[in-house]
Amino acid sequence: MSAARHVAVIGAGPAGLSAAHAALAAGARVTLVDSAEQPGGQYHRMLPAAYAAEHPERLHHDWPAFERRRRRVLAHPRCSWLPDSAVWMLEPPAPEPAGPPRVHLLCGGPADGSGRARRTLDADAVVLAVGAHDRVLPFPGWDLPGVFTAGAAQALAKGERVVVGDRVVVAGTGPFLLPVAASLLEAGSRVLEVLEAAGPATLARGWGRRPWELVPHTGKAGELAGYVALLARHRVRYRLGRTVVEARGEGRVEEVVTARLRPDWSVVPGSARTVPVDAVCVGHGFSPQLELPLAAGCVLRGEVAGGPPGAFVRVDDDQRTSVPGVFAAGEITGIAGAPAARAEGAVAGWAAAGGDPAARPLRALRRSRDAGRAFAERLARAHPVGAAWSGWLRAETVVCRCEGTDYGALCAAVTDRAGSAARVTKLTTRAGLGPCQGRVCGPTVAELTARLAGAPPDGEPHEGLPPAGPHRRPVAQPIRLGELAAPSAPTDERESSHE
Repeated sequence: MSAARHVAVIGAGPAGLSAAHAALAAGARVTLVDSAEQPGGQYHRMLPAAYAAEHPERLHHDWPAFERRRRRVLAHPRCSWLPDSAVWMLEPPAPEPAGPPRVHLLCGGPADGSGRARRTLDADAVVLAVGAHDRVLPFPGWDLPGVFTAGAAQALAKGERVVVGDRVVVAGTGPFLLPVAASLLEAGSRVLEVLEAAGPATLARGWGRRPWELVPHTGKAGELAGYVALLARHRVRYRLGRTVVEARGEGRVEEVVTARLRPDWSVVPGSARTVPVDAVCVGHGFSPQLELPLAAGCVLRGEVAGGPPGAFVRVDDDQRTSVPGVFAAGEITGIAGAPAARAEGAVAGWAAAGGDPAARPLRALRRSRDAGRAFAERLARAHPVGAAWSGWLRAETVVCRCEGTDYGALCAAVTDRAGSAARVTKLTTRAGLGPCQGRVCGPTVAELTARLAGAPPDGEPHEGLPPAGPHRRPVAQPIRLGELAAPSAPTDERESSHE
């Protein structure tokens, strides 16, 4: 019976919280796990208690509905809430992969903290809702202090009320640039301009194709109008077909060079312009966090328009992955925004809990989910990353910030036939071997290496090993050797945190 089922939900953003809510409604026990102190993810990032805002609804969309869902989930007697907990490994069942993997956790503090306890979690079903992180393309000077990813700048503004700079330029591609600029303005920064790399023709082709499909997303039009009005009040310029191609400064960023781009993102000669700044926020879309889905053995689906091949987790109509008992929802199945993530999470949570597949509310949820998937494809077409962006790079441009590997070293390693294999290139250049283990530079280095070598991004399997993709790693999150050596214990649900 569904009441006896135990569902583990990894990630407490819009998708994960919605999955937990639906699984509880279907009668399951739920363990909700997240690395943050509070649910919400990036979209509903909450201020710590010491910085609590008097009116948080001013900083978040759909705040009342989110707050109701959060309280219902955390206060539910069948829900165990594990904050400040990182999933560092998924262990497939032995000897045959006939069910969901065992979840290995580090509980009780941030990644750089001490005293974290190792725990294991066995559930009847696992819902992966781990989200995505910023995709940032390298350019000369992007490693200077004062250059932020768009998501990091927004997290500081929304989660800590920290102003990243007094004179800020926001650049990249995608509608996410607008809420980032809004968060910076709310926190007190002066945003000089927002630069959208896509030109008017590209945007018109992407958003204007079959406009009737946008009817289910009329709410987004209201959000857009709000952002436009906010930028207008603060006299923030919004420019199309232009981006930041270089950052300069002594010790930290002091100015950026912006330039007009052709549709393939090559720079228009003579269009460069220098802007004095003390911070710049850049974002070129999102990369799904695929470490856990790949560790579980989930199959990835093929190319999305404007995205890399095999970019997202393949799911069926109930959000089931190719692994029995494992479900996926949110950005790891496609970048479509919070409403689509919530719909996917609800479908996944209900199915994982063994809920009635013919339940009436599922019809509306599936319609919303399908509309979100169509929106994701439209978003990718309207904001593609042009293939010529690597023309911004110079030989001395750093491509792996952890190890200081520059573009020239990468080119030299790839053009040497003996070192052109992905794993050999990694060892030769050390790109991706630093503290972040390729989480930031991995997809970019893989793309550049493949382009230089004329091979697919993941390459071919070597000596019986799986393809050397940037998301394949047995240890999904950093873990100290002492923590690894310490004995683990099954998660005691009585130790979980509630309000």
